[in-house]
Amino acid sequence: MMSTDLTIKTMNRAEVDIAVEWAADEGWNPGLHDADCYYATDPKGFLIGYLGQEAIATISVINYSESFGFLGFYIVKPEYRGQGYGMAIWNAGIQSLEGHNIALDGVVTQQENYKKSGFKFAYSNIRYQGNGGGQVPGKANLVELSELAFATIAAYEQPFFPANRSHFLRRWIEQPDSRALGIIKDGELAGYGVIRACRSGCKIGPLVADDPQIAENLFLALKATVAPSDFIYLDIPAVNQAAIDIAKRYNMQASFETARMYTGNTPNIPLHKVFGVTSFEIG
Repeated sequence: MMSTDLTIKTMNRAEVDIAVEWAADEGWNPGLHDADCYYATDPKGFLIGYLGQEAIATISVINYSESFGFLGFYIVKPEYRGQGYGMAIWNAGIQSLEGHNIALDGVVTQQENYKKSGFKFAYSNIRYQGNGGGQVPGKANLVELSELAFATIAAYEQPFFPANRSHFLRRWIEQPDSRALGIIKDGELAGYGVIRACRSGCKIGPLVADDPQIAENLFLALKATVAPSDFIYLDIPAVNQAAIDIAKRYNMQASFETARMYTGNTPNIPLHKVFGVTSFEIG
């Protein structure tokens, strides 16, 4: 069969579970409730390719605004790779975001292919793996995000993303099997982080803060919610050395790397305040 036999359609909610399951098979370790959060962000932003009745290819193309989109879940079932099906669904996804600055977090082996499609390297993200446990730092002015007005959280988060994603953010910080904490300094929110249960262990993301000390206190507080025997993961922009120093200080090891790439200009995001990426699949 050739790629012309591929039928591409918008996913329904149940089909998003297929993409998440394939992501787990690829070792991406999705969160237990990622599908709900992602799908609600843009129900039209997930494409799936079928050969007859068999799903064989997926891609997500989240339309965040008139000018910015994010691409993820680009997966073809292993037995159908190298036959043109990936390029077919890729082209459909890119076309759906025509006119947007499109971002992705690409695995190292695919970076050259993404460059051929017009993506430009911005910086690397490195996944660090360690263990939970430890003590919550004292006198850190920690608060549950649920105690704050959502508008306060959304306003703090806005500089860290190229488009308004408050609809996604609300679901993300309220998802089951998670903990969302902030730190107050001088009466203002000065950082926040979320830890969520994944197929293996827990991921911290996002982790954003005004300075490294606030970030470390949030990291320790989130880390303490997980058993010492369980794994935790933190995806760090490689350009933030202070974040890498925190990970190494608590014996976390680099385990995976992606490249953040954009089709347009790299957005002006204060990466020195980004200590943990929200998600490689949705930005």
